[in-house]
Amino acid sequence: MLFSLFNFLAHFWGVSKLKAEVPAGYTLRKYYVGFGYCGFASWIFSMVFHTRDFKVTEKLDYFAAGLSVMYGLFFTVIRIFRLDRHNPLTGSSKSATLLRVWTLLCASMYIAHVSYLSFVRFDYTYNMAANVAVGIIQNILWTGFSIMRYRKIGSLWAAWPGLIVAWIILAMSLELFDFPPWWGMLDAHALWHLGTVGPTIWWYK
Repeated sequence: MLFSLFNFLAHFWGVSKLKAEVPAGYTLRKYYVGFGYCGFASWIFSMVFHTRDFKVTEKLDYFAAGLSVMYGLFFTVIRIFRLDRHNPLTGSSKSATLLRVWTLLCASMYIAHVSYLSFVRFDYTYNMAANVAVGIIQNILWTGFSIMRYRKIGSLWAAWPGLIVAWIILAMSLELFDFPPWWGMLDAHALWHLGTVGPTIWWYK
């Protein structure tokens, strides 16, 4: 619960920085802030679930985490392929259509995921596999993007997204490869939550 709080505070700090330093007219700003809000929901429900373990708190934790992961892929594609850019002269563009299709696709996939877990079967293995699959796709996208940008710009900061997702992959391994809790208390799941605090702060930077 404490490590979930650290993650929430990292998102809170990041969103505050975004709102203070990124101009309101920048077209990607709302997507970055949306990422922060999904982080708020994810870590609030994580704190609740890790404090009070009931069926409803468990589902809210899983659904909010799924939302955060799905939104991560949603805005990754928008940022890398710049689907936020519209033609100011015509008022429309191919990217605007692609953005609507991509938004509908991501929303539909998330609704289908939650519906399956809610009304068909609350399958832990499927839920983990779905989140890992979506996470891997966005990690591959960010890694490829970072390599191309670093080759073009030559500055280390251009490689940051790739380095951040590498850190997250290492932290995620704690969730996938479990072990008995240290001192009967500190388990792999807790350390996975601790391991995402650093890259979250770095990401907002």
